[in-house]
Amino acid sequence: MKIIIFAAVLAIAIAEGPAYGPPHGPGLYAPAYKGHHYEPKPYDFAYAVRDDYTYNNFGHSESSDGKGYTKGQYFVNLPDGRLQTVTYTADIYGYKADVQYTGEAKHPEYKPAYKAGPFPPVPHK
Repeated sequence: MKIIIFAAVLAIAIAEGPAYGPPHGPGLYAPAYKGHHYEPKPYDFAYAVRDDYTYNNFGHSESSDGKGYTKGQYFVNLPDGRLQTVTYTADIYGYKADVQYTGEAKHPEYKPAYKAGPFPPVPHK
């Protein structure tokens, strides 16, 4: 009897087919918006931040000729005290960066963490 029930369940499972339908085609309606294409234009920009109170010192400058050639530079103070400067160009041949570090890395001296003494004994009642 168990074999007959098992065979019936197995036959139903095999005959059922996949539980998914065919892939959906493209939508019936075109999008309501119209895409805009803007021609690239030449540009230049630059900014810099120097705040001695918070030790923030970073900046960026970039220019483009509007024909696919971009060059620029950015700099940032690293946590170890060095200044990282990246000078880059981007054109039809890809992105090329020259990374320079100024100064010497300084790390704080190791100071062991505070270690508490032994706890006083708990009196038993």
